[in-house]
Amino acid sequence: MVTTEASILKPSASYSLTLRLKIKNVPGMLGKVTSLIGKIGGDIGAIDIAGFEKSYIFRDLTVKVRDSTHGETLVEALKQTKDIEVIHVSDRTFLMHLGGKIRITNKIPLRTRDDLSMAYTPGVARVCMAIHNKPEDAYTLTIKRNCVAVVSDGSAVLGLGDIGPKAALPVMEGKAMLFKEFGKIDAFPICLNTQDTEEIINTVKNIAPVFGGINLEDISAPRCFEIESRLKQELDIPVFHDDQHGTAVVVLAALINALKIVNKKLADLKVIVSGVGAAGVACTKILMSAGVKNVIGFDRSGAIYKGRKDNMNYMKQWFAENTNPSSFKNGLNDALSGADLFIGLSGPGTIQASALKNMNRDAIVFAMANPIPEIMPEEAAAYVRIMATGRSDYPNQINNVLAFPGIFRGALDCQAHDINEEMKLAAAHAIASVINENELNEDYIIPGVFNPKIVESVAKAVAIAAKKTGLARKHITAIDKTTYDFTDVSTFQIEEDEKV
Repeated sequence: MVTTEASILKPSASYSLTLRLKIKNVPGMLGKVTSLIGKIGGDIGAIDIAGFEKSYIFRDLTVKVRDSTHGETLVEALKQTKDIEVIHVSDRTFLMHLGGKIRITNKIPLRTRDDLSMAYTPGVARVCMAIHNKPEDAYTLTIKRNCVAVVSDGSAVLGLGDIGPKAALPVMEGKAMLFKEFGKIDAFPICLNTQDTEEIINTVKNIAPVFGGINLEDISAPRCFEIESRLKQELDIPVFHDDQHGTAVVVLAALINALKIVNKKLADLKVIVSGVGAAGVACTKILMSAGVKNVIGFDRSGAIYKGRKDNMNYMKQWFAENTNPSSFKNGLNDALSGADLFIGLSGPGTIQASALKNMNRDAIVFAMANPIPEIMPEEAAAYVRIMATGRSDYPNQINNVLAFPGIFRGALDCQAHDINEEMKLAAAHAIASVINENELNEDYIIPGVFNPKIVESVAKAVAIAAKKTGLARKHITAIDKTTYDFTDVSTFQIEEDEKV
């Protein structure tokens, strides 16, 4: 990959330092420090006084940098500067992770003997027998009604690859935080010390009684396809591989709004997908379910077409049988000629700006490799109408957190048996609908993750779709105050909530 000015990472909070500096307390020294940091490319946040010592002042500076090497360069430059002593350097991201990011807390206090006798023995035995006699009461009387397992084997973590279950745990803790923060769902990380497909399937089946849903995360392809498929068949609770379907739902949501701007129809699009792994296959499937007819996919071996023999697996075989209607066999740059949409799920520098010149008018590019996309927005700007990435420092971030909290919220609230294609399509349309016509523009086709309307809209749409397709165990009426109010859903039959 050719490194350009546009592809250099910007300083971000993910690489931020707190520097305690001992600075000679004379006029101009603080300016000297800030000028040096700015010259090296650091982004200064807070500056606080931490104390005094004779003719010196102690200051704490919060500084964002590009990466670890950039941070080391900045610290070394400060150390070499006269009248400045670096006392301590703290990495704010590591500080956040000390002792883990999540914990379990009780919903009710245990202050008296009566509390203890009801929450635990002997009173709990009556509740156990009630569930034994009527197993579905586990949804009413236990954490199951609002609990999701975040399951990984650590084989495909972020862009880091196969780093194992212990190293994957911080990501799964983070996922659990997102479930709680956005969906008000209790989630727990389950990192498995095996990459054997059958062992993973059996382990998840064995722990499933505790959970109302299973979120599979960072499991490498093609094993992830079989694991999800088998678990969906063999469990009666929702199983959702977020790397596949979360990405796909948000991509479709962004595309729905992008097409309103460029005035094109799904059925008329020529779509190029770079990267036919878990996310690439899922994105293709949901786009085709929504009405797209012409998709051409590429992996490291080139175009995927019917009859290709090299570097294939059973999911790529499905892809070959169901896409590329013209049996295109040339390179990616040639495929972009006349294309309307490029979806990047591969790696940095996959395409060059010159190749975008030949795309159709009002071209759309979703370049989602992280942290450096297939092409940087600055490089593509001259040739595309709408650009989206996976990054938070550019407009139109394709972020899975827009999808999975609301999808599981809706599925749990109606106690769905599964999450099907109709529910995912409903979620995509719900996300898109959060942006009204007056707000919609090239730099705002997808809402920000902190938009409070998202989870409620997605949960409602998912619950309705589950009901319509026969997957809902219960009708939505008076929902827990901790969730969302679906009382305007006229398609649901009014029933009394569970009585205990």
